[in-house]
Amino acid sequence: MEEDLMEYAPNIPDNVLELIFSFLKLQDLRNCTLVCKSWYRFFCDENNEVWRAQCLQKVPAEAFKNDLLTVVPTYKAKLRAYFHAWNPFDCSRHVYIKPNGFTLHRNPVAQSTDGSRGKIGFKHGRHAWEVRWEGPLGTVAVVGIATKDAAIQCHGYYALLGADDQSWGWNLVDNLLLHNGDAHGIYPLLNNAPKYKVGERIRVILDCDENTLSFEKNYEFLGVAFTDLPEKNFYPTVAAVYGNTEISMVYLGAPLDG
Repeated sequence: MEEDLMEYAPNIPDNVLELIFSFLKLQDLRNCTLVCKSWYRFFCDENNEVWRAQCLQKVPAEAFKNDLLTVVPTYKAKLRAYFHAWNPFDCSRHVYIKPNGFTLHRNPVAQSTDGSRGKIGFKHGRHAWEVRWEGPLGTVAVVGIATKDAAIQCHGYYALLGADDQSWGWNLVDNLLLHNGDAHGIYPLLNNAPKYKVGERIRVILDCDENTLSFEKNYEFLGVAFTDLPEKNFYPTVAAVYGNTEISMVYLGAPLDG
């Protein structure tokens, strides 16, 4: 039976493959890419009917009601972004993840700093994700990375992300880089660098091969922010203090050079 499959698999028409694959789970689809070159080529089309069906089944409909996912143009990329989105089980108790799955909402709780991590961490390769802050920043609005050992909530208004040796962050309020409780200089290194404006797109770039963390703002590369990162599993992370502020995060995959 297996030999017959290997013989006929490359000759199955795409419309028949779409029908067969529509009944399979994601893990099964991944295994199918290893069967033959023809099937691998089929799955390289990230907008085919199989990826479309998987995307519409798993990604909440609310995520398609605005321009949030326009930065990931294919169905497969949208599906991947959803599996990397904020983790509703790894955030402050004062934070909830909205029905779209990509946006967190911080409840108006006084004297608390609250954060959230993404569902999937990174230890190898190069990764990029986009963060968009909607609503006032308050006195603390930090975007960056953290390990699972970093605190995700604390009392008072405090730059929580970057407060210990398990997190690295950029405070958008005062343009300071933060790690291990210390400020590591102004970022970006520009004279009178403009402050973040609500709604601007921040792109976080984690290079686990070169052990660096960088940022872009509105598609302009701002330079390397942190170097010599340790060999740890890093998660996209934010920390906020302002009530009713909302922060969206969309995983992009490997960054495009240039």
